[in-house]
Amino acid sequence: MKNILIVLVLIVLFAFNGIAQQYKNECATGKQKYYERLLKVSKINYPGDSNIDVTYYKLNIKINHVVKQINGVVTVKAKSLSDGLTGFFLDLRNVFTVDSVKSGNAMLSFTHPGDRINITLSQPVNTGEEFAVDVYYRGRPGSSGFGSFEFGSHNGTPAIWSLSEPYGASDWWPCKDTPADKADSSDVWITADELFYSVSNGSLEAIVENGDGTRTFKWKNHHPIAHYLISVAMTNYEVYKNYFVYAPGDTMEVIHYMYPEDLATNKTNLDKTPEMLSIFSNLFGLYPYIDEKYGHAQFGWGGGMEHQTVSSMGSFGSGIVSHELAHQWFGDKITCKDWHHIWLNEGFATYCESLYKEMKYGYSSYKSSIASEMSYAKNAFGTIYVQNINSVSEIFDGSRSYAKGAVVLHMLRGVLGDSTFFDVLYSYINDPQLAYGVATTEDFQRVAEEVSGKDLEYFFKEWIYGEDFPVYNIDWGYSKIDNDSYRFRITIEQSNHKNPVFFTMPVQVKVTTTAGDTLLTFFNNQKSQTFYADVTGEPQSIKFDPENWILKTVQSITTSVKTGGDVPDKFALEQNYPNPFNPTTIIKYSIPYGTEVKVNLIVYDLLGKTVARLVNEKQSPGNYSVTFDASKLSSGLYFYRLTAGDFSQTRKMLLLK
Repeated sequence: MKNILIVLVLIVLFAFNGIAQQYKNECATGKQKYYERLLKVSKINYPGDSNIDVTYYKLNIKINHVVKQINGVVTVKAKSLSDGLTGFFLDLRNVFTVDSVKSGNAMLSFTHPGDRINITLSQPVNTGEEFAVDVYYRGRPGSSGFGSFEFGSHNGTPAIWSLSEPYGASDWWPCKDTPADKADSSDVWITADELFYSVSNGSLEAIVENGDGTRTFKWKNHHPIAHYLISVAMTNYEVYKNYFVYAPGDTMEVIHYMYPEDLATNKTNLDKTPEMLSIFSNLFGLYPYIDEKYGHAQFGWGGGMEHQTVSSMGSFGSGIVSHELAHQWFGDKITCKDWHHIWLNEGFATYCESLYKEMKYGYSSYKSSIASEMSYAKNAFGTIYVQNINSVSEIFDGSRSYAKGAVVLHMLRGVLGDSTFFDVLYSYINDPQLAYGVATTEDFQRVAEEVSGKDLEYFFKEWIYGEDFPVYNIDWGYSKIDNDSYRFRITIEQSNHKNPVFFTMPVQVKVTTTAGDTLLTFFNNQKSQTFYADVTGEPQSIKFDPENWILKTVQSITTSVKTGGDVPDKFALEQNYPNPFNPTTIIKYSIPYGTEVKVNLIVYDLLGKTVARLVNEKQSPGNYSVTFDASKLSSGLYFYRLTAGDFSQTRKMLLLK
């Protein structure tokens, strides 16, 4: 879904504050507790009966636009997820009257307190057993979220449309209100005044003239579908068709249902749709509903909504058209399992807007588009993982779920490289465990790690479950080695953050020297970190992250005075100072130029027992200083040993209290 206002301005609607996120602990036990906490939150906040698995929906509804009411029957087929199931519930707002509930010819008892229909089955069913009920209901639809179900008009003609995301489906039909449970297929039969051309998901099976001034449109969807993607759009549409040629001799209809007065002015943009289908099919695999259709149904809301096979559209610029089309893969074929992970829908579709521009107009257009998304993303507050799914505004925060979600994919592309990144996207959308199903961030992370062979825990932890973005302060310098060779140094320091304390990212630095440009990549995994690299030619200037791969602010770039001895040329462990000491002393050591090494600095007593481990990590070349506090130790002789790669050295020190 895309509200066109998101593209133009950051409106107040999308500025609500998030709730602080408790992070995953590093240890396995911590992770288990973390996921248990998420599951508990989901159960508390999420609607939908967890005892049933819906397999099929059929909406057979009659819509009266004069009195603005629905009268119909909805068939729900489901399987029991527990033994001895005697009843279940469906979600339906209590603005409706439920006249009866049947299973075959049997009348079932039910109650409709609040916004649920509690239904008692005629006999218990066990795990895996399927049953079906028909719910007869009538009334005037509610309107929550982005409208749910609207009676409007255009140019003096009645128009009716639905937009159920996120919680609006039960405003107009009984359902299991959760995206986690997709039906295997669906039917929508719409009966209304003959002035309406009624549009829904899938293939149009029949138009029945009823002989009473009404006609019935029978639509059939053959694929798994989330309940909120089931839609209606109705008015005196003019039908305009394109064709997507996806193989020699094979075509799919691209059908646009347009207000007659707006068709001519929008044909140019509509005609771009087949090419977009080709571009996205080449990137992600063939359009997921190739046996049905794709198209647009114009409606009276100021944005777009990715209803499966027929996006509802309030405008037709290439940005919003490409966004809603991309959702057919990211949002419809694979749907976020719950609204906490909405970025898997909206962030991906927003990123695809930039991808379309890249494939159509070139990489510079992509870079410009991403730069714009980055400017929006910097306004994001809280984690991309949505903390408060009870708030529609929190779920659909434009700067966070949309823009920052898109930028995360851009950054992942920078981390993995083009070839691997596009392999990840293709593999994700076609993953046998996920295709035509639902996913969480962890599912996408799994695919990304399997395809790339990289551990990306740090990336998803800081960008999806963390907040804000890094603020860098850069200092660089160099020393001459010999002839035209120089040792370049860069110190990267990040400003303080709470969650995470600092960001781990590979960073690129372009060094311009008297001999030309050199692009260097460093893996920045400390709050303050120094890197070295040998370059040809005397360095003149640098560009930090020259390709804009990282959402960031560079607060300062300074150049230190050139020195000849800023890089150690050998390992060294100095005598502590002061010595004797009470109770603190300083231990200095050096790591020479070269690759990172694992460094251990430990203190032990006369019996060889370790009393302190001062350093235990990989470190880059440089001079280091560590303060040892022995206030809890007794007076006596102690030893400290430095181990770094193949180097090992031990010294003595005396504590006198």
